[in-house]
Amino acid sequence: MSRGNLYVIKLGSSTIVNHPRIFEEIGRISRRGNQVLLIAGGAEAIRRKYEDLSRPMPFLTLPSGDEVRYCSPEELPYIRDAYYENILAPVRERLKEQGLNTFAQLGGDNGLVLGKKAKPIKAIQGEKTVIVRDSFFGQYTGSHSSFLQDALNHFDVVCLTPPIWDPELSSYINIDADVLAAELAVELEAHHLRFVTGTAGLLQDIEDEGSTIPDVYGGEELQSVKGRMKQKVRAARLAAERGVCDVNISGPHSLEHGGRTWFWQSERAPAAYELLNKVVRIPSVSKDEHELARFLLGEIQDPSVTGHIDEAGNIVFRRGNGPHTLMLLGHIDTVPYVWPVRSDVEGLAGRGVVDAKGSFVNFVHMLKESDVPENGSLLVIGAVEEEISSSKGAFYIRDHYRADAVIIGEPSGEDSLTLGYYGLFKLRITIRRAQEHTAAKDSVSAIDELYQVAADIRGRVRDIDPQGLSSLIDIEHRNERGYITVTAILNFRISPEAGNGYKDKVDLSFGDAITVEVLRATPGYANPRSDTLVKAFVRSFAKHGKSIRYLKKRGTSDMNTLASAWSTVPMVAYGPGDSSLDHTNDEYLHYAEVESSRAILREAVNEWFRLRTED
Repeated sequence: MSRGNLYVIKLGSSTIVNHPRIFEEIGRISRRGNQVLLIAGGAEAIRRKYEDLSRPMPFLTLPSGDEVRYCSPEELPYIRDAYYENILAPVRERLKEQGLNTFAQLGGDNGLVLGKKAKPIKAIQGEKTVIVRDSFFGQYTGSHSSFLQDALNHFDVVCLTPPIWDPELSSYINIDADVLAAELAVELEAHHLRFVTGTAGLLQDIEDEGSTIPDVYGGEELQSVKGRMKQKVRAARLAAERGVCDVNISGPHSLEHGGRTWFWQSERAPAAYELLNKVVRIPSVSKDEHELARFLLGEIQDPSVTGHIDEAGNIVFRRGNGPHTLMLLGHIDTVPYVWPVRSDVEGLAGRGVVDAKGSFVNFVHMLKESDVPENGSLLVIGAVEEEISSSKGAFYIRDHYRADAVIIGEPSGEDSLTLGYYGLFKLRITIRRAQEHTAAKDSVSAIDELYQVAADIRGRVRDIDPQGLSSLIDIEHRNERGYITVTAILNFRISPEAGNGYKDKVDLSFGDAITVEVLRATPGYANPRSDTLVKAFVRSFAKHGKSIRYLKKRGTSDMNTLASAWSTVPMVAYGPGDSSLDHTNDEYLHYAEVESSRAILREAVNEWFRLRTED
């Protein structure tokens, strides 16, 4: 069984030993369906071990003045025992208390994580510089990543610690745990990398817990960073530069409370597009929108705006409390796969930038830029799970919110307005038959039969919706205990003309060995051109010297879900971007289009409130 997206979380031993709340937070991450790789440091655990043994802990002073633990071959057994006794044992116990099953070991056990001993190092002894050749400290070279991936799929939490294994020396070697976390996050293509520390992220003033540095871009100098925090910064930058999009240092001793410092791989974007650059860089594949929602909640700080994450996981902002409510509904999830974001002077490329983070970020800007009258209310919502059949966010919105009009955030292009979408009729076809020889007389394979059933269903749907489109996807074939099972998903795009009751008109019965399950039956929707919402856009386009072009799209959006109950609420969709790039590896959004569509949206919002007041 494959679990969800991967979090790599690095904890120091002080956090593990003294702050059990962190394991509650890890439990919540796991229960949301994510993979968790926990990397545990050992400074405090090693100190305690040496203290228990009444053994002096050796250190080396580097020419830079920094002190590092001296890890000679004689010291390695004590270091390993410290991790076994003071880190792995309490980690297992704490995670067990959370109901989580755990795979935990030293990285070097069984040669799971590999490294290479570093070159001899210079150190200061007295007033002399000496060469130390027996420091068994090293660098990461790789891991048995396929085994690790299997473990992440089968255990709630995988926990690894230094030391790791040097195959050339046939020996354990020590490694910095922050760097180990960064290296494994890169190799395993983690979605989120977290370094939990004892302060509120990076601090501008170490004496002031409120001086968190919120963002670090590229190679910006950090003069306030001292001591051990330098290594965390080095590790965070290493991961960001090599493709881990979402990297932050958080604390004190918490993932959820206190301060957070984000590390962005790029240079700082122009102010008008800074939020867009950040939002695109935080992965939010469907069912893993939580981190982006929390980021937005912390990022949008305005006394005139309230914000919260609702029970479905949607991020919700409101400005104004008047009776006339305009909802701007985008979605914050994307389809897989996540890859590093690229930006240039003209725009931004990355998963979800077109579908539909560009549209949603424009909505967020309306909280500050639009004119909301005293009798008005602007509701901006980023829905979850729009890209999968559940549409969890939209159904929750439909049943728990209200609005007088809705603008959906989907790419229409700056010069067009989308009035409607086709609906989605999604079916699962399953055929199960006893195995037989393909040379038998009149033998028809289950796959051949599947294609025939799909063709029959297509004909039956065509009879009630001649304009519909269909595609057969996700075919699976299994041979178990003498039975062949073939399963496939058959998708139909249903035109608005088919109406709301189309599914009751389609006969889906095919006998005992064939089952057809309806996974989704969302009707199409088309908004008229004559209502106040469309009129507001017409006026806005005109003020910007543009003529409006109307679209009816063959895809499906959250508009359809709302329309299933909000039949009298006007709805259109508008946003920057070329929708032909949706779900492709070539999503790219031009800054010029972001800016021009934002201006049109702003004027349309203002016009709607003016027209609503006139009515």
